[in-house]
Amino acid sequence: MVSWRFLVKRLLLLVPVLLGVATFVFAMLHLAPGDPARLIAGRRASAEFVQQVENELGLARPLYVQYVDFLTDVATLDFGQSYTVRRGEEVLDILTARFPVTLELALLGQLAGIVLGIPLGILSAVKQDTITDHLTRIGALTGISVPIFWSGPLLIMLFGVYFGWLPTFGRVATRFDYPEVTNMVLVDTAIAGNADAFVSALLHMILPVMTIGIYSMALLSRMMRSSMLEVIRQDYMRTARAKGQGSRILVLKHGFRNAFIPVITVIGIQFGTLLGGAILTETVFSINGIGTLLVEAINSSDYPIVQATVLVFALLFTLVNLGVDLTYSYLDPRIDQ
Repeated sequence: MVSWRFLVKRLLLLVPVLLGVATFVFAMLHLAPGDPARLIAGRRASAEFVQQVENELGLARPLYVQYVDFLTDVATLDFGQSYTVRRGEEVLDILTARFPVTLELALLGQLAGIVLGIPLGILSAVKQDTITDHLTRIGALTGISVPIFWSGPLLIMLFGVYFGWLPTFGRVATRFDYPEVTNMVLVDTAIAGNADAFVSALLHMILPVMTIGIYSMALLSRMMRSSMLEVIRQDYMRTARAKGQGSRILVLKHGFRNAFIPVITVIGIQFGTLLGGAILTETVFSINGIGTLLVEAINSSDYPIVQATVLVFALLFTLVNLGVDLTYSYLDPRIDQ
């Protein structure tokens, strides 16, 4: 059972982390080259018009005033309006629309990695130095070594172009119309009760989920194998085996719980990274998630979107780490001390 003291302590640690991230992002954006006022006004705009745009955006004020106003707005979830990407639209509305796209992709990709990687890691450890172990390790090393910008197009060429089995871009066929309730295409099509649209969305998700899942599965299987091998060699495992404990119960009941603790860290880091935007995957498969939004905002010097997106990344990453800490405390109560 997780204690309230442990939970409150972890929550309080989020405040300086987010404050530090906000300060760093604000400083880096204002020190980086590029003038958003010039981009908005246009290359041929006069200096007077550019100055007018700067005054309207508040960029002509002293830097410390902009910083205080920025922190105040962030505390009230007021991220301002987009400069260039979606000019005049509230940044919070843009993030609300784009984040569920990435969340859905991250959840499915991480789930695929866990469902495949954990059992393969356990099997590889139990069958150490056998053909099964060697094949599993070769597959894991291959999955880790192959970059997404190569595996994604390879899957597209194989399953989309050569065999023609799966769609290669987008989230659902353009002929389907459904109400966007959550902006998660699988959820929205299911809510609408449109079976054909749901199947189309499911087929569109297979290749990007495979691209993410291959790397996630490979890393998790390697970590699970190493952790399980270390646990299997412990004295309490040998004692349980000497008492006649069955192999399946020995591994799953006594070994898995302790071996899974280090793997949780990897799962948390992976999921936090995916929530931060699976930029390459979204780009390869033309999925307009929060990762591609950040790249577009950086290229166009859209300060409000960049600041808000990075802060959302930081918040999500810290919340994922909090979840990992709470899981640690549940699996091993000694950590809560």
